[in-house]
Amino acid sequence: MPTLVALDIADAPELWRELGFTVEGATTWVSGVCHRLGRPGQGVVSWTLRHLPGFTELPTDPDEGGVEPDAPDHPNGVIALDHVVITTPDLARTIEAFESGGLTLRRTRQAGTGAHTMTQAFFTLGPVVIEVVGPPAPAAGDARFWGLTFTVTDLDATAERLGLRLRPIKGAVQPGRRIATLDRAVGSSVPMAFMSAKP
Repeated sequence: MPTLVALDIADAPELWRELGFTVEGATTWVSGVCHRLGRPGQGVVSWTLRHLPGFTELPTDPDEGGVEPDAPDHPNGVIALDHVVITTPDLARTIEAFESGGLTLRRTRQAGTGAHTMTQAFFTLGPVVIEVVGPPAPAAGDARFWGLTFTVTDLDATAERLGLRLRPIKGAVQPGRRIATLDRAVGSSVPMAFMSAKP
């Protein structure tokens, strides 16, 4: 089964430590995914995929294997990488790229209204959901990584720990769940959100 092995992220390791992640050197682990910090660029730079050969729709590093360590306890309460958000100007092309790699399109849904209407398409890479967002009409351009959403054990406790770094908690799209986004003034180059666990 195709799985997500690693994410290369431009944020400094020190910033993620301040946000309550357990960081060893320049890496932290969530959901069996190695988050490699301090990489050149902005945001999520690239990823490493296992059992998805020849995937070129997004920047992808080769899978070099390795042993996954035990999941660390994160002081911010993070217990899982819930989903990775990808934006694309051509949703049909990006969906086809994932399906050609052996992934199954789980569902689609419409989001937004009027001129801001977008379509979301959902795949899974192991335990991680991949959310691909695109406009109604295709356009030229590359797909790119956009943001990350993490599941936490207690969203209120996470919000108390992060304080003003986190925007107010609100209801999530997923029934019975709540979500809070990281304030961009914190300085992360990755749009980031924290979500309560599934009821």
